[in-house]
Amino acid sequence: MYLCPYRKDTEPQWKRFLNQQFGKDKKARIPLYTTGISRIFRNEDQRQVDYSELIIFIMEIVGTIAFASSGAMLAVRKDMDLFGVCVLGVVTSVGGGVIRDLILGFTPPNMFRRPIYTIVALIVSILLFLLLYMLQTHRNMGASEADRSGSFKDIRQNPLQGKIAAAYDKIMTLFDAVGLGIFTVVGVNTARSLGYDQNFLLLFVGVITGVGGGLLRDVMAQEKPYILTKHIYACASIAGALVCTYSGSRIGNLASMTAGAAVVIIVRLLAMHYRWNLPRIQ
Repeated sequence: MYLCPYRKDTEPQWKRFLNQQFGKDKKARIPLYTTGISRIFRNEDQRQVDYSELIIFIMEIVGTIAFASSGAMLAVRKDMDLFGVCVLGVVTSVGGGVIRDLILGFTPPNMFRRPIYTIVALIVSILLFLLLYMLQTHRNMGASEADRSGSFKDIRQNPLQGKIAAAYDKIMTLFDAVGLGIFTVVGVNTARSLGYDQNFLLLFVGVITGVGGGLLRDVMAQEKPYILTKHIYACASIAGALVCTYSGSRIGNLASMTAGAAVVIIVRLLAMHYRWNLPRIQ
């Protein structure tokens, strides 16, 4: 293929192009839009879409890591083996998305179309299990036989100690809030990208994407569902889904997702800090 389709001669194309572009005769220079180099400078809209998709993908990976960590930690506390830790980590991170895809008729679900999310959840779960296993081994070294029987039980209940444990709890709380915010707005965006514009549907799939994985995790671990009992969890997801749904047509898709995720994270962290709970019958 010729760099300059309107000229064909025996001179090498690359040499002719360089001579014309950087030679003394400015009139002979070829406008960039006549060459393949113009692809670098054109199609700004497409590049913007690519950046948006990259940002959304990064958000999904961060949320996957956050939820996989919470699922794996609960599995360890419930005395599950490595397989159980991996299952609970994967279910927590992609379970909400599977429910969303089934509701929207998007089959097979995205976790099978793009297994990167399942792979990331598996890696995070295995790494956490290995970390706690090494902590158990370290505590067993030098311990008496009587102490060893309860060693792993202590690991499950309190994997880390002292300042490290406090810092870890804060980080996990932040990760859980970030994961909830990200998956809520990703659920809204997925429904919107498939052509659905009914506000109630967008709200529902946004919330179910955010809380569905945690709900499945608690049911499989025989725990009382966290979203039904503590600290404005599902309500934070509803607030973020509302912001994302109703601001999308005004400020743009990516900006509405950012705003919705920010609302979820802020409400969730404030609820944790001030111990906010909905009224209940004592």
